Amino acid sequence: MKLNRHAFRVRPGMRQGLRTEVPIPTRLVSNEEFPPLPQTAAQRQVEARILAEAGRLAPRLGLSRRDFLRTSGGMVTSFLAMNAVFGRFFNVSEAEAADQSAVLELKGGSPFIFDVQLHYVGSGYDPTNAEADRKGAVAKGNLLRLRGRAKQMNPKLASDSGTLADLSWQNFIKEVFLDSETAIGLISTPPGPYPNEAVVPPKEMTHIRDEINRITQSRRMLAHGLVTPQLGQTDLDFMEMQAETLKIDAWKAYTGSCPKGFEHGWFLDDEKIAYPMLEKARALGIKRFCVHKGLPLGAVADYNHPRDLIKAAKDFPDIDFLAYHSGLLGVTAPKESGEVPWTTEFCEMKKKEPAINNIYMELGSTFAQLVTTNPTACAHLLGQMIDAFGADHVLWGTDSIWYGTPQWQIEAFRRFEIPDALIEKHGYAPLTRSVKEQIFGLNGARVFGVDVNARRNEIPSDYLSRIKMSYLEEGADPSHHWYGWVAA
Repeated sequence: MKLNRHAFRVRPGMRQGLRTEVPIPTRLVSNEEFPPLPQTAAQRQVEARILAEAGRLAPRLGLSRRDFLRTSGGMVTSFLAMNAVFGRFFNVSEAEAADQSAVLELKGGSPFIFDVQLHYVGSGYDPTNAEADRKGAVAKGNLLRLRGRAKQMNPKLASDSGTLADLSWQNFIKEVFLDSETAIGLISTPPGPYPNEAVVPPKEMTHIRDEINRITQSRRMLAHGLVTPQLGQTDLDFMEMQAETLKIDAWKAYTGSCPKGFEHGWFLDDEKIAYPMLEKARALGIKRFCVHKGLPLGAVADYNHPRDLIKAAKDFPDIDFLAYHSGLLGVTAPKESGEVPWTTEFCEMKKKEPAINNIYMELGSTFAQLVTTNPTACAHLLGQMIDAFGADHVLWGTDSIWYGTPQWQIEAFRRFEIPDALIEKHGYAPLTRSVKEQIFGLNGARVFGVDVNARRNEIPSDYLSRIKMSYLEEGADPSHHWYGWVAA
């Protein structure tokens, strides 16, 4: 079977964008790297409970239901509904729903939050341009043209009013930095036919990084470079340009993807293909290597399995390997043993290699998927990763903008707890405030050399007019809008 080089295409039964009253997604949202499952019966129950309870509480506070759900009480109501349906996973009380002072009292101080996986879509990217994809060209156009073709495939898209602005860098900045507590973030991108033809090319990622840091006069953003080792010397030369000219902060790799002209992915422990790239990363002095693991891209899933990280990490102990998506295969109900597909297996592999200390597990998409769909699986995954890799080797990432503002994920993780029954049965460590502070940002700061105590200035409200975007297309209320794909 041939591997589809790029993210999946729009299919019947799918639509992009979901705007709701509720402050958390009550159906699975895709980051364009996996097809979303339909809304489950439990998620429908959660949504109904949120709306019913908000309808009851809002008049008491002199608010409409919609306005109430935009307050902290609306978020609390959402977690209460999830506890009622899934069991108690969130530290939340009914008093908080109608009493702002109670929320502030229980919330405590804000942790330092470093989001190591953030996304937006470049102005030239059109993920449905199948003909351009076949030719290996950069997909051009805009989301309005995308909608025209997609509606022919799926008539239900007719009601989708999304535009390119939904996924733009402008809206990305609003959702991530103006509407959440995120202190610093790392821009990433899915691949393209070639690295410089990605969804967001490295030149654009670093330009956005530099402009945001310039207008804030502080370090608020970092940026990835891309590697495609199957290209051999061409890739090594491109790596050198990214390191020396663009001053990238880390590398991003997709072992399950391949450039134009190749039929399958590659393995990180392939000494012929991958090791020259890793040696080049070492020589260039950028020894942070982020790799998509899990959420299989294309028909051949094996290249996305995280097992190849073990040998690579042993052979390159001076390089930090960040396993994006924690190697999660997908959303499924865990077995009685607590097995989470691929992640559990990888954790067991790591426990057999206790000397390895340079693999980090990243939570982008993984936490967002599991916490809203199957909190039990989420508890198992967190418990197992902390047990195998250590609380100091788990990194916070949200994969936003696909999931809207990261704030709902921040609130969910801040309140999420592993139930006592699972702790007792499986020996998991509790998610203490200290553990969460490490995951939220302290671990990422250590890996990326970020000063947690450095001054970080706010992004000005007129940032659009102050950013110099000469080669890009120009163009504090939470939106409750999720930008990824959902089942129609």
